[in-house]
Amino acid sequence: MAPAARQFTIGQLARETHIPATTLRYYERIGLLLPDGRSQGNYRQYCQESLRRLEFIRAAQSTGFTLDDIRALLGAQHGKPPSCRDVQGLIKDRLAEIDQRLSGLKHMQKLLRSSLAKCEKTTRARCCHVIEALEAESSLKL
Repeated sequence: MAPAARQFTIGQLARETHIPATTLRYYERIGLLLPDGRSQGNYRQYCQESLRRLEFIRAAQSTGFTLDDIRALLGAQHGKPPSCRDVQGLIKDRLAEIDQRLSGLKHMQKLLRSSLAKCEKTTRARCCHVIEALEAESSLKL
């Protein structure tokens, strides 16, 4: 006789995966995680496959995929795994977002370097000209 598969309550699953139970409940609400059943005390029960699914979700998130992307990757939207073409589309979308963020970060980096260079050239006792410039810029937008 094969040993019974280990079952987890939502609290045990949270401790095992280091994911808050509130996040697991959210994943359940949006269809990323489904309990395998209920205990006699009506507690949600999850199996080893739930652990693997959560590891997949975390790995996909760390790669830049959104929860909607992950739902598609898991086939939760249509009940079947996506095609390679579908996955390629998701990757292209994430890459476009990253390119946009990188562009914004490079712009911020350029501004900060310029501000630092100005500060290093002209130190004033009372007030920094960068602060004055930021205050002037912020008052223009009001």
